[in-house]
Amino acid sequence: MPSQNEIRQTITNQIIAALAAGTAPWRRPWRSDGNAGAPTNAASSKRYSGVNPLLLQIAADHFTFKSKYWGTYRQWQDLGGRVTSRPSHVKAGEWGTEIVFCKPCKKTREEDGEKIENKFWLLKTFTVFNIDQVAGSAVDRFRVGNHPITAEQVEERYEQADAAIDATGADIRYGGNQAFYQTHNDFIQMPHRQQFAHGEYYETAFHELTHWSEHPKRLDWDRNNPDNTYALGELIAELSSVFISGELGLPVEKTMDNHAAYLASWLKAMQNDTKFIFKAASQATKAADFILSFSRQPNAEVEAESELVA
Repeated sequence: MPSQNEIRQTITNQIIAALAAGTAPWRRPWRSDGNAGAPTNAASSKRYSGVNPLLLQIAADHFTFKSKYWGTYRQWQDLGGRVTSRPSHVKAGEWGTEIVFCKPCKKTREEDGEKIENKFWLLKTFTVFNIDQVAGSAVDRFRVGNHPITAEQVEERYEQADAAIDATGADIRYGGNQAFYQTHNDFIQMPHRQQFAHGEYYETAFHELTHWSEHPKRLDWDRNNPDNTYALGELIAELSSVFISGELGLPVEKTMDNHAAYLASWLKAMQNDTKFIFKAASQATKAADFILSFSRQPNAEVEAESELVA
């Protein structure tokens, strides 16, 4: 059984390899189908969170999977499907995709007659398969191509995105040529909507709203912590923006042209610290949930790493 460090290293290596190849494993090209979008568990209908969407996207890119739906061998079996045999050109152990389950644990020790409690996360891996690897008409409802999105539904998604931004109550001011969040006066500055290319307005707005969530009266990211570097903060905002866009079904550009300057710092941080991507993905999930909590429908659920049932 791999150690905790080995699990983190394996996951980090996958993400480093994707970034080094020039692709961001959290960005997925737009597909106009209801079964495409943010990685989702087929059995629970909950979206995966934390580092898991990144791992699933790497696998989807590699095998050109189209659907957002994933499940364990047993889950697909219970749904009436059958995971297909590994093709001859795929190496043994690489047909399934390993994701991680994070369980909070506590350990108490006694020191000088005083009980000291240490909290830590226990990592455990599970193997899941995309619907594109599953045979059986009973699971056809999860396949891409069965639920095309109409123009009216696309328009509804943009309306929902606008409603999500407005619902936060954030002080957003428009004008100029730069987008930023000013901590001292607690406001977001955005260029006018018409200055953005199609779709970029929402990515940018959710990026800055993630920084807005840093404020002590909201999520309080503890900027005095030396581990909370500028590079980490930018990766959190980047991931959170994509996670929010994925939940709302908005298009996300595959390229990282606007973030190329950060790639080197992210790669270096991941190479030096196997916990870096876990910190970023976990905080990005929290930020996305917080921003969407103002407008999220009651039935919208997330398959959190610490709640994954497999």
